[in-house]
Amino acid sequence: MIERHFEVPFVSRLALREKQIQQNYRPVIAVHKWFARRPGTLFRSLILSEFAEQPIHQTFYQSQQLPNVRVFDPFMGGGTTMMEANRVGCAVAGTDVNPMAWWIVRQELGELDVAAYQKTAEQLRSHLEAEIGHLYRTRCLHCGSEEARAKYFLWVKTAVCESCHQPTDLFPNFLISEDVRHPANVFVCGCCGELFEAADWKNPGPCPHCRKALPLQHTAKRNKAICKHCDQPVRYPGATSPKHRLFALEYHCESCGSQSVAGSGKGRLFKKPDAADHAHFEEAGRRLQSLRPKFIPEDKIPDGDETDRLHRWGYKCYRDLFNARQLLGLELSCRWIAAVKNERIREALATNLSDLTRYQNMLCRYDTMALKSLDIFSVHGFPVGLIQCESNFLGIAGRKGAPVGSGGWLNIVEKFAKAKRYCSAPFEIRHEGLRKVEVPMPGEWIGTSRNGEFPTQEREVLLLCADSASARIGGEMFDAVFTDPPYFGNVQYAELMDFCYVWLRKLLGGSVPEFAKASTRHHNELTGNANMGRGLDHFTEGISDTIRRSAERLKPGRPLAFTYHHNQLEAYLPLAVAILDAKLVCSASLPCPAEMGASIHINGTGSSVIDTVFVCRSTGRFPRHWLADDAEGVAGIIGLDVKMLADGGVKATQGDIRCIACGHLTRLAIWNLRKTWDRTLPVMGRMDVIRQWLSTFGGLAAVLTALEKVFSAAAPVQKWETAGIINEAYESKHEVSF
Repeated sequence: MIERHFEVPFVSRLALREKQIQQNYRPVIAVHKWFARRPGTLFRSLILSEFAEQPIHQTFYQSQQLPNVRVFDPFMGGGTTMMEANRVGCAVAGTDVNPMAWWIVRQELGELDVAAYQKTAEQLRSHLEAEIGHLYRTRCLHCGSEEARAKYFLWVKTAVCESCHQPTDLFPNFLISEDVRHPANVFVCGCCGELFEAADWKNPGPCPHCRKALPLQHTAKRNKAICKHCDQPVRYPGATSPKHRLFALEYHCESCGSQSVAGSGKGRLFKKPDAADHAHFEEAGRRLQSLRPKFIPEDKIPDGDETDRLHRWGYKCYRDLFNARQLLGLELSCRWIAAVKNERIREALATNLSDLTRYQNMLCRYDTMALKSLDIFSVHGFPVGLIQCESNFLGIAGRKGAPVGSGGWLNIVEKFAKAKRYCSAPFEIRHEGLRKVEVPMPGEWIGTSRNGEFPTQEREVLLLCADSASARIGGEMFDAVFTDPPYFGNVQYAELMDFCYVWLRKLLGGSVPEFAKASTRHHNELTGNANMGRGLDHFTEGISDTIRRSAERLKPGRPLAFTYHHNQLEAYLPLAVAILDAKLVCSASLPCPAEMGASIHINGTGSSVIDTVFVCRSTGRFPRHWLADDAEGVAGIIGLDVKMLADGGVKATQGDIRCIACGHLTRLAIWNLRKTWDRTLPVMGRMDVIRQWLSTFGGLAAVLTALEKVFSAAAPVQKWETAGIINEAYESKHEVSF
C-alpha cells in the first residue's frame, strides 16, 4: 500500500532531478507539448508502492509486470498516469474532455515503425529543402559563402507615429546577445541599424559605425515609445495586428565555423540583414499569395481569458500570428503530409506539424542569454513581446548530424523519434555520486502492442475524448485511480491548445471524429474562467461529479490518488467536497516536488514546487500519528514532512510549507466531517461546512504560527525517519481503521 511503501525522501530526490530536464528522464513527453506535466517518477512510485508490496526504493529500479491491475485516469491530460501504468503492464483507461489531450496520449501510446517514420520525415525535409531551402540561406560576413544557414531571424515590432506618420521601431532595449554563450555583448544600433559588440552591457559606448550613442530615450515601455523622427509619443498596441521589421540574423556557417561579430574569436554569428535576406522574405510572400491555401486555418481567435490579450494587440485570426515565410512552409508541409499513404506515419507527421507551430509563429521570443528561440508556450499564456524570433523552418544539421539551433523540422522529428524509441525500451536514471547511469528495464514497454523482435503482445488501452463525469467505461472494476486533476484558476489549456488544434484539425479533421468541433473548449472544462462564467461553484460541482463516479468504478479499499498544488487553503475546498461526496477517506497526504527546481528559492509566500499527493480510500488503515487534534499536532506532522523533503534534496520554502499545511488540513477536515457529511446541501453550502470546520480548528494561520515555534525549538539536523513505512508486523494500536 502507498501508505506503507511510499518513501518521501527517495521519491522527492527522483522527482526533483527529473523536473530539471524532464525529457532526459521521460523522453516520451516530447511527442507533443502539454502543460504542467507531473513527474513520471512520482507516478511510477505511486503505482509500485501500491502494487509491488515492498518499499519503493526496493522496487523502483526493478523491471515490473502488473498485468492483472486495471488503472483509470479521469483527467489524463498529457498522459503521465497512462504511460507509467501501461509501461508496467497494467490495463489502462483514460478520459479527457480536450481533444488535443486525447490525441497526444493516443500518439504516445500508439505503435510506430520508427525507422520507417524517420525515413519518411527525411523525405519531407528533402522536399521542403528543394522548395524553400534557399529562403533560409544567407551570405556569411567572414568567408563570403552564400550557403550559410540562417538559424534565427530577429524582428522588431513597429508602430506608426500619429504626428509624422513615420514607422517607429519598438525596441525595449538594444541588446541582442549577452556575454554568456557568446564572448561579448551584441547590440543593434537604434540609429543606423548596424550590429556591434561591447564588453560592458551597461555602458556599451557609441556605435562604432555611426559614432552615435544608443538612443535609449526612444526605447519602448509601458505601451509607449518616443518617435525617433519627431520625438512625439507613439502609443501601442493598435487596432490592427502589428507590423514587424527584420533587423538581425543569427546564422551558422559550415565553411568557416563560428566566430564573433568582429571575427576576433569563437562564438555565434550575427549580422544585419542584407538585400538578399529581405528579398528572400519578399519572395516567400509572393509565393504564398500565388497559392490557394488548403490547410492554413482561417479560424477567428475566440474571446477568452488568455486570447483577449491577442485581441488587444489587434490579432483577429490565428493566421495573423504567423509571417508569410512561416505560412508558406506550413502550407507546403501540410500538403506533403496529407499525401502520405501510411496512416500511422501520416498521423505522426501531423502531430509533429502541430508541435512545430509552437516555434514557427511571430510570438516566439529570442533568449538573449541562451541564444535560442523560446516557443510560444515558454510561459503558459500568450505573451506578446516586442522582439520576435523566427526559427529556420527546416532545422540545421551540423557536421555530425545533430541539430544546430532549435525550432525546425529536424529538431521536432529527432525528439519524436527519441520519444518513440524510449517507448520500446524504457529506462530509469540512477545517480551514483556525480555519475548518471541509465538503467534498462527489460520487459517493460509503452504502447498498445509490441512485435518485431519480441513475441507479439497486446495491452488493454481505452482512450476517450469525453467528459470524465459522464463517460461510459465498461469492463471490470478498477484497481486504482491515479490522476492529476486541474487546479482552479490554472492554465487555460483549451484556449492555448486551440493554437495547435486549428492546424491539426485542418490537416486531419475529416478522418478524426474527435476533431469535429472548431475549438477544444468545452463548457464542462474544469478551470476557472471569467470569460466563460466558470467560477468556484462550477469547478467544485465538476470535480465532485468526476471523483464520485470514479470512486463508484473502484474496487473497495483501492486507492484514488491524485496530486494537487496551491498555497491558498480556499482552493482546497472543492477537493474536500469531492472526496466527501464520494464517501472516501483521505488516508494520506504526501509531499513531493513536482515543479521546476529553479522555483525552489522563492521568498515569502510565493509559488511552491511541492505537490500534495492525496491518497483516498473507502476502507483501509493509516498510521495513527498522522491524525492531529490541534494546530500544534499538525505542525509536528509538517515538521516531519519538511525533514523528509530535506533528506530528498528539497529545501522547503515558505510557499512549500503552506502547500504542505493546506494538504494536511484538508485531509483532517475530511476525516472529521466524514460521519456527518450531507451531500444534499447546495455546493456552496457544502464548501461552507468545510470552511467552518477549518475556521474552528484555527485555519492555516494557526498551523503556521505553531509551526514557527516548532522550527525555532528544533535542532537544525535530525535523523531521517520515513513516516510512510511501517513494519509488516504492526500493532493495531498504531494504526487507524476506517
